[in-house]
Amino acid sequence: MIELTVESFEGEVLGQKAPVLVDWWGESCENCLALMPDVEALYNEYGDKIRFTKFNTSQKKVRRFCIQQKILGLPVISIYHHGEKVAEITKDDCTKEAIETMIQKYI
Repeated sequence: MIELTVESFEGEVLGQKAPVLVDWWGESCENCLALMPDVEALYNEYGDKIRFTKFNTSQKKVRRFCIQQKILGLPVISIYHHGEKVAEITKDDCTKEAIETMIQKYI
């Protein structure tokens, strides 16, 4: 799974022709941390079919960037395709089953 930064986001996510999953998480987000094993399991199952990335929103100076990407609460799982956000699951809807269903639409 690729660790994203503001600097790498364009190349690793927006510049890809294939679908890219972005796991937006924060170090103090308990739900994000609880969801991580499920996202890792999905990566192990689907990592050869969809590009998995994660963005730590606790990095310094990322608040404005997150707002530009319309990440206003956590956890958030997004799928980008051809540089556009095409699907997203947020907060309480972030379950392994919901993420898997979203992935299956784009592989």
